[in-house]
Amino acid sequence: MTDVVNMYDAKAQLSRLIDRAAAGENIMIARAGKPIVRLVPVEDALPRKPGLLKGPPIPDAFFDPLPEEELEAWE
Repeated sequence: MTDVVNMYDAKAQLSRLIDRAAAGENIMIARAGKPIVRLVPVEDALPRKPGLLKGPPIPDAFFDPLPEEELEAWE
């Protein structure tokens, strides 16, 4: 069953509503009695894996000093 909560009440008890939604309840938030949004738990919230979007390796030459003519162009 979906519980409908008015905006004013939702602001006052947001933490409780989030806990209820996380437990699996569907919460509708209404403005002037008209439902406008649904508060539901996030599905498939997996922990982040470090390095998942790693790019290609950076070659050592990338860190070499620039040639003089290149440095002069930047000045």
